[in-house]
Amino acid sequence: MEGQVTPAAEQLVSIPKKEYDKLISDHQYLKEQLAELKRLIYGSKSEKFIPSNSEQLGLFTLEGKGQEAEAETETITYTRTKSGKKKQIPVRALLPAHLPRVEEVIEPEGLVEGSKKIGEEVTEILEYNPANIFVRRIVRPKYAKPGNSGVVIAELPSLPIPKGNAGASVLAHILVSKFIDHLPFYRQRQIFKRQKLEISDSTLGSWFNASQLSVASSLRSIHVGILPVLNSTDSLSTIIGYFFIIHSGTPIPTRDQVKVRAIT
Repeated sequence: MEGQVTPAAEQLVSIPKKEYDKLISDHQYLKEQLAELKRLIYGSKSEKFIPSNSEQLGLFTLEGKGQEAEAETETITYTRTKSGKKKQIPVRALLPAHLPRVEEVIEPEGLVEGSKKIGEEVTEILEYNPANIFVRRIVRPKYAKPGNSGVVIAELPSLPIPKGNAGASVLAHILVSKFIDHLPFYRQRQIFKRQKLEISDSTLGSWFNASQLSVASSLRSIHVGILPVLNSTDSLSTIIGYFFIIHSGTPIPTRDQVKVRAIT
């Protein structure tokens, strides 16, 4: 009918499809949120969903809200006896006397001629000199006997590794560093490298194996026994002592080849 107003429920609104899809999505999201809220309020409760009660005290609250305890103050006076001892100044421990001293004298600048020395101030500072590696060069001159009767040369000293170029001090340092200082071979190589000495892993390994064989052969020549030894404080009693017999390796050691030492 002309002039008649269409009810609001029957009015049609034209909107883009993208906006229509967004409205549908928002409507579905709000429905889900409303259902979740109803479940939290009216559904079964658990500790996680218990609503907070303003009248219930908190776990770490001693008093109710608005009932703060007033801080009490009091004045304390006391008398303290002052110690008559003076504050001790820490004394630096002296450096060991057995260490060698390298003296360094520093004269004052602008010393006037004719000045007389009346004393000196000595300051000792502990310094460290890294281990020095050196090459032991053994020179054995050769001499020809008169009349072409032969050539004379001194015998080569006993070496820990026959035909090797590692001395006993280097081998001892490697063994002590490995078993006492717990330094593996690759760290020892780095230490030698800082001292401008390149040693390969295979060389260190061969030196180590040869050192073990040398030490083992020395231990096999030592025999340990137990022997009663007179006590030095009481001549009537004895204590257990150990004696070590070192022989030259012959099947039957003679008297001159046997050395006996008692250790208490």
